[in-house]
Amino acid sequence: MTKAEILKKEILGQYRSVRQFALEMNIPYSTLVTALERGIEGMAYGTVIKMCDKLSLNPVDFSSLERDASLGAQLLENRVMQNYVKLNQAGRDKVLELMDDFVQIDRYKAKGKKSKQDK
Repeated sequence: MTKAEILKKEILGQYRSVRQFALEMNIPYSTLVTALERGIEGMAYGTVIKMCDKLSLNPVDFSSLERDASLGAQLLENRVMQNYVKLNQAGRDKVLELMDDFVQIDRYKAKGKKSKQDK
């Protein structure tokens, strides 16, 4: 199955139609239909990434991120780190301080995970 075929299958599985997905993604319908018929190689990389993000697909091999939770976590971690390194030292200190505060509040704790302090 080609990447375009995988995309089309996921779009139709998650949305009523390709047109609905195109509208939600703010992509011209004709552009999306052409890409799905001829292959996505000609599409802008950023557009493909946004589409994969919206459909919860791994942008590398187009597998479901829900089935591969570890890769989904890695992608999220990379996104967090990309933003973190853009901060100056004061911003980095503030983010770490806020994270320390949030992990102390039960409503923000990840389910089933305990911090070192909780053990």
